[in-house]
Amino acid sequence: MVNSEQKIHVLTYNIHKGYCSGNRRFMLDSMRERIAETGADIVFLQEIHGIAIKSQAKRRRFSYPDQPHFEYLANEAWPHFAYGRNAIYRKGDHGNAILSMYPFASWENIDISIFPRSSRSILHGVIELPHKSTRLHTLCVHLGLLEQERKEQLQVLTDRINNHVPKDEPMIIAGDFNDWRRRAEQHLHADLGLRELFVQLRGRHALSYPVWRPLLPVDRIYYRGLEPAACQRLNTGPWRELSDHAALFGIFRV
Repeated sequence: MVNSEQKIHVLTYNIHKGYCSGNRRFMLDSMRERIAETGADIVFLQEIHGIAIKSQAKRRRFSYPDQPHFEYLANEAWPHFAYGRNAIYRKGDHGNAILSMYPFASWENIDISIFPRSSRSILHGVIELPHKSTRLHTLCVHLGLLEQERKEQLQVLTDRINNHVPKDEPMIIAGDFNDWRRRAEQHLHADLGLRELFVQLRGRHALSYPVWRPLLPVDRIYYRGLEPAACQRLNTGPWRELSDHAALFGIFRV
């Protein structure tokens, strides 16, 4: 929670639709426990189900929740949440979600899909922080796998920020950028004045994929109008048995 020191804790995590790497086990219950243990005030989630229609046999075998998965993860820890569908198919949908300790003033899901079979979006939520009536802009991102696709999507993200985020209001952009070549910096740093949390505090992007031996820096936490205080990659112990991505955790002074 935002305390007397005015700190805010954030987590970004591609949950791989609730499955462990290799899709051998459904791990959503364990993911909920681990995420709650971090004490994050705001959680950015990618590849999370809204509707997931499963047979009764699969529900019993994998212990699927009956409610949307973002609501199941929010549980009682995060009373406020927003969900934006990326992909819609015959038996459900998945996309991005933001869970928050604090209420949303507004939120919108922006479709940034370039190809029909690669549905992507940016979920933009404006959160009312309790102190000083501060509005925090939160953007949950999951970009495409192809470089040209990401280039166009980053331009949409840049336009969105320029047109909808006042320069005097703080902002956090987090998620799976699929940017292992580190090309996003020229858009987000030069054009928008954003900084990346791990680069600022540790001198390099966090390697976050695959979780058992992180080699690629695809997950990021960018910010503006905040002061970075701490960062941590979560990929050891029980985190290693969950998604195929590592989770990234950060602390900011507001």
